[in-house]
Order: sequence, then structure tokens, then C-alpha cells
Amino acid sequence: MGARANEPPGTRTAGDVVATITFDDFYHAHYRGVTAQLCAYTGDLGQSQDLAQEAFYRALARWDRLVRYDDPVAWVRQVAWNLARSRWRRLRTARNHLLRQRRSEAEVAGPTPDRVAIDAALAQLPASHRRAVILHYLADLSVSQIAAQEEVAEGTVKSWLHRGRTALAGLLDENTEGVSDG
Repeated sequence: MGARANEPPGTRTAGDVVATITFDDFYHAHYRGVTAQLCAYTGDLGQSQDLAQEAFYRALARWDRLVRYDDPVAWVRQVAWNLARSRWRRLRTARNHLLRQRRSEAEVAGPTPDRVAIDAALAQLPASHRRAVILHYLADLSVSQIAAQEEVAEGTVKSWLHRGRTALAGLLDENTEGVSDG
């Protein structure tokens, strides 16, 4: 038989004296069981504990109504399972989004052979020459701007650029001997 209004299930005693169940008692009696069921479902104890905590938190907010249900733990269990399913949906959606991003990123072409040769040649230059060449040709800085940034005379920057270009020309000629135009 169902519970009467304002009466928790299974709390009637002989003579219809009603014993009330507190939320703390309910929580301590059922938390481990709900957590164990969720752990079997999700395979993750920590996540199961979080889901059970959330379900019991929601039960606490409705305890005045929930205590009158025939089986309040069934309500908590259903909420916990719904939370677990929502978690799986969110994870699946995030995974699918990441997979779509990776597929589109995989289509980006890699560096050309010329770019690889230039990077390798730049790596062989002394640091000061490399900085001067990069700042002048890639960052479009003038000789005076490079001199101010590097805190050297403009003549020094011109020397670095000349030596860097000469070394690059030699290094790139070595790298392109076996490369054909066609």
C-alpha cells in the first residue's frame, strides 16, 4: 500500500505512530549503494562519487516532498543515472568536436621543401646574423631599427646582414643542387 500524505514510506509502526526519517539518515543509508551502482556503470569511482553527491544534493533541496515518496532512493538513483548519461553525452559531443577539428587540421599542408631548406640554413648562421636577417627580411625592420633594438651601431647591423646573406646564399646553393625545377 502507498504512503499516506505527509508520511514517509515504511515508517508507520503499530498504532500508526509515524517515525520521521532525516535526510542525514537517508544519505548515510543509501550513498554507498548509489555510488557503487554508478561506479559499475561509469567505471570511474571519483566520477561516481561526484554524481552521487550531486543527486543527493538535489534530493536535499526537495527533501520535504521526496520523503513522502514510496521509494525516495529510486528518485535519487534516477537523478544520478540521468546525470551520468548527460556526462556521457557531453563527453561524446566534445570528443566528436575534437575529432572534426583534427580532421580539418590534418588537411593543412606541411612546409614546402624551400621553407625547410631556409629554416635549416638560418639555423646554421651565428645568432647575431640570424637575428639581423630575420628582423630585416621577415619583420621588415630597417637597419636603424635593428641597430636600436640590438643596441649596436648601424654599421654592425649592415655587416651582420651582408655576412648573413652571403652565408645563406652558400648554404642554400648546397641544398638546392639536387633539386630540379620541374
